[in-house]
Amino acid sequence: MTASEFVDAVSEANQTALSRLGSSKALYAETDGDLDPEHVLRAAAIAEDAASETFQAWADDEENAEAAELFARVADEEADHYETVAAEIDDAPRAADNDVPAIQSVLRSFDNTVERVGGLVGRCLVAKKSKEQYTGYFTGEADPQTASLFRGLGSDVAEQIDAAADLVAAVCADDDDRERAEAAARKAIQAAYDEYTESLEAMGVNPKPVC
Repeated sequence: MTASEFVDAVSEANQTALSRLGSSKALYAETDGDLDPEHVLRAAAIAEDAASETFQAWADDEENAEAAELFARVADEEADHYETVAAEIDDAPRAADNDVPAIQSVLRSFDNTVERVGGLVGRCLVAKKSKEQYTGYFTGEADPQTASLFRGLGSDVAEQIDAAADLVAAVCADDDDRERAEAAARKAIQAAYDEYTESLEAMGVNPKPVC
């Protein structure tokens, strides 16, 4: 299985969850219904900061040199993303002061290279959907500058997907490894979807129809 085939397989197997995470309800869920620019930016900042913490911890712990290098690079990119978003708001929040996003809690439970690289693909597919929603939101708010900011962050995530998928191909020795990597990606995506569903249901909103 090639790198692109792995991404296609994960995307296809999780099509429904990713589609709904890419709906307009995703931001509503992420902000607990406070769908205004400041709350959207604060939610984005927390997500970026939590991701940076996760991938830096992986990099510090990882024995595979190629994987450690990628994790460190992604951690740095996510830290830069945090600073970019934080510059748009006063008193930007930190992930440590808030509930850690469910997807990050799941990722932090992975303690081997195969699961981590698979989980990274899953996380990046979710993040790509989020960046598309942020871009669309600020476009709708007639704020092209902030929309362009998130479009740029989305381009970084697209590159992360490719790098993570290449690493899957490099570290997975056989079909069993690839299945473990795909299962980890699925678990990460499902965590994000479950959190989305639970948040909407708590607000009395049906999470299933795609907006």
